[in-house]
Amino acid sequence: MATAPQAPRWRPSPLVWASAGLHSAALAAVLVRPAVWPWAMAALIANHAVLALAGLLPRCRWLGPNWTRLPAAATARGEIALTIDDGPDPDVTPAVLDLLERHGAKATFFCVGAQAARHPALCREIVRRGHAIENHSQTHGLTFALLGPRGFRCELQAAQQTLAAITGETPVFFRAPAGLRNPFLDPVLQRLDLQLASWSRRAYDTRNGDAQAVLRILTRSLRAGDILLLHDHHGALTAQGTPVILEVLPPLLAAIAQARLRCVTLRAARA
Repeated sequence: MATAPQAPRWRPSPLVWASAGLHSAALAAVLVRPAVWPWAMAALIANHAVLALAGLLPRCRWLGPNWTRLPAAATARGEIALTIDDGPDPDVTPAVLDLLERHGAKATFFCVGAQAARHPALCREIVRRGHAIENHSQTHGLTFALLGPRGFRCELQAAQQTLAAITGETPVFFRAPAGLRNPFLDPVLQRLDLQLASWSRRAYDTRNGDAQAVLRILTRSLRAGDILLLHDHHGALTAQGTPVILEVLPPLLAAIAQARLRCVTLRAARA
């Protein structure tokens, strides 16, 4: 009888290992010499501050593996990744897909499970056109970074099931809402065999309605291996009322082509 594959074993990062060791050492020190408890407490507070800082820095790798650039092989091939978050959006995503097709570019859509469930046909169209859909949590809650192991597991598993049921493809990448997280996320990611991915560059297009400013940030020092972030849902509008992503994409894709770079999905970059 075939046995079910075992879940990947969690491998804590050096910071997490050091934090666990510090907690054990502090406890032992207080048990041996109770008078040192203020110093032990100060050390633990400092440690928790470092852990919190690591969770507040989306591109930080202190809590575990985190893609901020494409792998070396993809970089050598002149590849770049365009990632689009928070959708799908029925009013914006179809136009995004048309622009990508016009420029022969592929993108990775980090979709919210609940949003995908409202627009399943649009998700299937994203995949049909050769793009990838990845996990951006089930609800994109404002308190996501404050969740514990059970909360993270529920959010990620629900999104995995939702997106796989709609598209027939199980996500292999995860991006935390706003990039914020805490040390409890990495064990859940490893158990679900998900790779955390952040970005090389973002232009805060959810609140920056200046398309030219967004474009300048995304194209500054553009080079192979970059992971760029835009939003098709929750995006800002220009002064004319146009979603920023629709104004930015044509010149951005033209700049990528002029730099002799090729837009691929994160999955393709992994190959």
